[in-house]
Amino acid sequence: MESILTSIKKLLGIAEEYTHFDADLIMHINSVLSILTQIGVGPTEGFSINDKSSVWGDFVPENSKWELIKSYTYMKVKLLFDPPLSSSVIESMNRIISELEWRIQVAADSVNSN
Repeated sequence: MESILTSIKKLLGIAEEYTHFDADLIMHINSVLSILTQIGVGPTEGFSINDKSSVWGDFVPENSKWELIKSYTYMKVKLLFDPPLSSSVIESMNRIISELEWRIQVAADSVNSN
């Protein structure tokens, strides 16, 4: 099982053992997990992480249908934590985020309707 915090740090280019930004990243990750919960993904009572011990399987079942939440979480955290300087890159990331949100919502609807 892959740690939520560690996987996001890796995608951001931060070494796992470098913990200086962990509190900031945890806050942003928890914000994104709250958004995902509102979309219909994860435990209905909500979910948050406190450290690197929380794994993706704690938030959603291990299922290829949910792999895109990792990319979504990374991109949202990237925009909150370390936004690109170029407005065109930000615009491109926002378009990708919007598509991922739509696809996540479709997947959540299909799971929740069963």
